[in-house]
Amino acid sequence: MDSSSLPNLDLSKLSDADKRDLQQQLNNEMQKAKLNEAIHTLTDVCWTKCITGAPSSGKLSSKEESCAQNCVERFMDANTAVLRHLQVMQGEGM
Repeated sequence: MDSSSLPNLDLSKLSDADKRDLQQQLNNEMQKAKLNEAIHTLTDVCWTKCITGAPSSGKLSSKEESCAQNCVERFMDANTAVLRHLQVMQGEGM
């Protein structure tokens, strides 16, 4: 669906509560998009790093599985550290 098929919306006619609800929905959708992007990046990075060939019989080798699990854990640790740092910076009024 492109923007030309959307009806013209007059946001000025929305109540303050409806504007807040709409803003919250937009924020939620943006968060979902960021999460999907992070998952895609994580999958791509860890697959490239850990999976050396086509999984035989639909399963990863124990080495590949261990590598992928460690990769995911390190990715999550790094993201958590960055988020904490940003929260600290935000708290300092940056």
